[in-house]
Amino acid sequence: MSATRRQILSRTGATVAGIAFTGALTELFAGSASAAPKTGGYGPLVPDPDGLLDLPAGFRYKVLSRQGDPLRSGEGPVPSNHDGMGAFAGRRGRVHLVRNHENRVTGKIAVPTVPGLTYDPAGKGGCTVLELDGRNNVLGERVAIAGTAVNCAGGPTPWNTWLTCEETEDRAGTNGYTRDHGFIFEVDGADPHRTGAVPLTAMGRFQHEAIAVDPKSGIVYETEDAFERPFGLFYRFLPDRPLGGTGSLRAGGTLEAMRVPGVPDLSVVQETGARFDGIEWVPVPDPLATVTPIRHQDFGPKGITHAQKLEGCYWGGRAVYFVSSFARAKDGSAATHFGQVWKYEPHRRRLTLVVVFGPSTDVRLPGESPDNICLAPAGGFMVCEDGDGAQHVFGVSATGEVYAVARNAQALTSAAAAAGGTPEAPEWGEFAGVTFSPDRSTMYVNCYTPGTTFAVTGPWC
Repeated sequence: MSATRRQILSRTGATVAGIAFTGALTELFAGSASAAPKTGGYGPLVPDPDGLLDLPAGFRYKVLSRQGDPLRSGEGPVPSNHDGMGAFAGRRGRVHLVRNHENRVTGKIAVPTVPGLTYDPAGKGGCTVLELDGRNNVLGERVAIAGTAVNCAGGPTPWNTWLTCEETEDRAGTNGYTRDHGFIFEVDGADPHRTGAVPLTAMGRFQHEAIAVDPKSGIVYETEDAFERPFGLFYRFLPDRPLGGTGSLRAGGTLEAMRVPGVPDLSVVQETGARFDGIEWVPVPDPLATVTPIRHQDFGPKGITHAQKLEGCYWGGRAVYFVSSFARAKDGSAATHFGQVWKYEPHRRRLTLVVVFGPSTDVRLPGESPDNICLAPAGGFMVCEDGDGAQHVFGVSATGEVYAVARNAQALTSAAAAAGGTPEAPEWGEFAGVTFSPDRSTMYVNCYTPGTTFAVTGPWC
């Protein structure tokens, strides 16, 4: 055990560590452009006269879709609870924008059930897909998968499909469901019937959040956003047919969970740049969780490593990055923090803490916890805020500078808008699903509620 690691482990039970950011943030941006926005980001946010989305000067937004409006396919209304999202290149410069709907049984507007695309008729979640031209005009909007539940985030595959993740462990007979839930499903935005509604059961049944695929090995990394102790795990799935293309993940594989030797809870690590070598991967005893949820299962005398609020996940360079949105001792975490970004390098079996958010670090979000994350065209990354009050998309430069990119300013409640009423107190809703078009010219982002999908253009580079 290194001296640094001894110091880290001695902080078990502490709140926010009073350690300044050390500059390791530059490790985060492998595969991103090296340039960074000018000092201060893109400038102050300008209030939107239409009361929807505040942006810096020189940027524009277009509303692509809103919940309750009719789908262009005629299949029903646009579902509620817009969440994770991926953008894929189509033919003739078109973009297929695949969008999750995190509907529970209480969801306001269910994803319409469609023959051949419905897993469980009782499930209200799923995905829709928008087809856009090069100017972000909507050419089509349709159901991509239905009958799933609590579709939170997910991630793209190297063969240009979307893996949508169910953030639930509800079984058949619970909440009216007719089939077990808690799976990953593959969605082809260009041709949804090509993938259908088939659960990728070998990838585990748990409260999935997001995934990232190693483009060389085909290994899929998965985060678990568990709501109670013991908290979630970080997984890898070794497919039997790696990089086999659409449908290949149905062939099965091996699910493993990450063990950081001597670290049962990642929240205790609060020093940016802290490094752990010799990371272990332990086979999951029962990936289908037929009796016991995976995080409760017996991983042997050495145990397994847990973390609260494991959320965003993406691949960059030769490493996978994943987010712990926050940890709170009052919830049962070993320590408290305001957000972490971790980097795992498979070729070195090395785990590094590259970002710590919070008031005692140099990466301070003005608002609340980080959630969805993506690389930005001009270097650094974009992060969606998930908290109370005004919600933002923040940019973080490679030097740790935080700047606001967008603010949700939806000033009319749906009822007031329908009645032609006057502006009221803003109806803030968290941002989700931030992603960029394949040519990096457009940022797409969702407002979770009221469900709204925006295309934002401007001088990104």
